Amino acid sequence: MIIDLRTGVNTVADGSLVQARAGKTGELITGIAHGNLFESASRKKIFFAANQTPATWTVGITTTYTGLVVSNPAGSNVNLSMLKASFALSAAPVAVAEIGLFGGFIAAGLVTHTTPVAPACTYLGGTTGSGLADAAATLPAGSVLLLPLMGGFTAATLPSVNPAVIDLDGSFIVPPGGWFGICALTAVVGFGGILWEEVSA
Repeated sequence: MIIDLRTGVNTVADGSLVQARAGKTGELITGIAHGNLFESASRKKIFFAANQTPATWTVGITTTYTGLVVSNPAGSNVNLSMLKASFALSAAPVAVAEIGLFGGFIAAGLVTHTTPVAPACTYLGGTTGSGLADAAATLPAGSVLLLPLMGGFTAATLPSVNPAVIDLDGSFIVPPGGWFGICALTAVVGFGGILWEEVSA
């Protein structure tokens, strides 16, 4: 059987039928043509939130929270698939301060948005999605630690990697009514960032 391949990049509309693609030496192209997140980013499905000024993180996982937390409102028609989380100090801590990720869920939602942080699309200029973000919020009870993000340290022994970025690769899903954020063992001052994809629930 002879199979015809089209050399070069295809630029087509959704729903179009296309030939398989070949490279300049005739090889069949079956791998990813772009970055791993390009497809979702180009379809304006990926969003981020980041502190624009230094925030003071509350001690531990508390209901009266400050730092950076993303929530999915009750009644939303999407799930938030968490992709990346990042944290960077802006001042030396005074005590050992492990940084981690936490989350929780209650069907009714009930997150009170005290100091909103504006989420944005990673397709710069794209419209915002359903996920909300806050630098300060009142959270329902029931949050749990999910993963460590940065090891414990003191002002005299700062971490070797700063900022810390963790690739979550969609391993945590925040359904409508859930929340996901960055927590600290002791009070620290810094910047956080969270990246997520919105997928139909």
